[in-house]
Amino acid sequence: MIFLIEYNRREGHIVTIRTFDDSDKRKAEQTRLEVELDLHGKRVDHEIVLLEAESEEALRLTHRRYFEDARQIVGSTQAEKK
Repeated sequence: MIFLIEYNRREGHIVTIRTFDDSDKRKAEQTRLEVELDLHGKRVDHEIVLLEAESEEALRLTHRRYFEDARQIVGSTQAEKK
């Protein structure tokens, strides 16, 4: 599965998340480009990424910073050490 994420770095949260089937990689890439150009034209400074993962649950494990704030990440890391 392919995930297209628009992330507001300043506020630390996902603005939008869209999913594409693996067979729609070209469509996902084209959509990413369109979103980046649109935001650039509006002077919106958001991070736009395409990520591949088996599921959203797997993506939440590998790319936690998009789904959790720093406090949550540190807290869960400390809990894992116990």
